[in-house]
Amino acid sequence: MAISIDVCVAQHQGDRREQQDRAVVLPHPRGGGVALAVVADGMGGHTGGVIAAQQVVHTARNNLERFSVRNELARTLLESSINEAHMLIKASRFINEKDPHSTAVMLLLQPGKASWAHCGDSRFYHFHDDRVVFRSTDHSYVEQLVVQGRITAEQALSHPKRNILLTSLGGAEAPKISFGETENLGASDTFLLCSDGLWAYFTDQELAWVINGAASAREASELLIGRARTMANGEGDNISLVILKLIEKS
Repeated sequence: MAISIDVCVAQHQGDRREQQDRAVVLPHPRGGGVALAVVADGMGGHTGGVIAAQQVVHTARNNLERFSVRNELARTLLESSINEAHMLIKASRFINEKDPHSTAVMLLLQPGKASWAHCGDSRFYHFHDDRVVFRSTDHSYVEQLVVQGRITAEQALSHPKRNILLTSLGGAEAPKISFGETENLGASDTFLLCSDGLWAYFTDQELAWVINGAASAREASELLIGRARTMANGEGDNISLVILKLIEKS
């Protein structure tokens, strides 16, 4: 069964003064059905977040160009991209007199296989049809409370400390990175990478329903952004997302 990929990268500035997120899908320069998706949520005041998020994308692109599909592990690419971006963001602090930080979530997609990594609270989701297969665990204070059973996922959405991160790129300490991988992919597998400006308004299952019910990745992106903007009620954050839907070729 031949598989194709329906991809959409979408962003909205929300109600912020500038768009500090970055989101891209980068095809491997030598093809082979290999691509790297990246979402970075920049932080650090005016222009600081932009500097950090752009550095994440720039580093990922450079590393992908040098990545050998046959000889290197996907985890090596993901880990080096995040760690190198972290060091370069820290260095930019002295040049730009800013305090740049960023989250990062990356997905390396290869034929029949997906590998991902994240740092911070930008998320990775894997759906099959309308079922949630996997969702990354945020590196945040509130998410740890959920993991420990001290609050529910619903309570986390409105918790006063929901924006406190335990790790990020550009901080004083080395970033905490979580990894995952899955194989035997086929039609009806879908991946979502997004910043908290999107996921804050949906349960995991709601995201699965919208994406599965939409006719295309673009339609799903438009529906999700539209609903997020409505629920933000004039106080919305930057929104960034990447949707990749595996579909059977007709």
